[in-house]
Amino acid sequence: MDGEIVGAYADGIRRVYADAFSGPPWHEDDPAAGHRYVERLATDAARPGFTAALALDAGGTVSGFATAWTTPDPFPTGRAYDAVAAALGPRRVTDRLCGALEVDELAVAPAARGTGTGAALLTAVTAAAPGGRCWLLTSLRAGTALRFYRRAGWHRLPEAVPGRAALTVLLGPAHPDAGAAAGAG
Repeated sequence: MDGEIVGAYADGIRRVYADAFSGPPWHEDDPAAGHRYVERLATDAARPGFTAALALDAGGTVSGFATAWTTPDPFPTGRAYDAVAAALGPRRVTDRLCGALEVDELAVAPAARGTGTGAALLTAVTAAAPGGRCWLLTSLRAGTALRFYRRAGWHRLPEAVPGRAALTVLLGPAHPDAGAAAGAG
């Protein structure tokens, strides 16, 4: 779905975001974090290649969402991009990530976890990844998320991303460079 439709579900997205990211390792337990995310989402929806997927329960309540967009070339700065660029270097960032679909957020409400909702959302937002090229960041401290992505066929790059968040880059299962990441675990 596009940004306009996402906006219609802003309250549910805010709630799921707050539920998903308030605990470790993210600790976004400030009640305003969900509101800030929804505000950022409005801007993100204008990015080239933006796509989103939304899961609704039987009552029409948001039970999960995922967002993605095409990573521009040149590689962006700010947010965690600077740390990723420092870890991979300019050539590998350009070769592996620029022009690829970047999964920005994937969040599932606690009641919907373990039901296949996360896998369905991830598949939905990455289905149109150009040449299978998709990537994402997560924390090495997010054990549940890392296990989920591993089961979904994603591969962690061996390069450490500097910073307090202990971030790591994962390449999607069909990414042409996923084999280079397979040994990283």
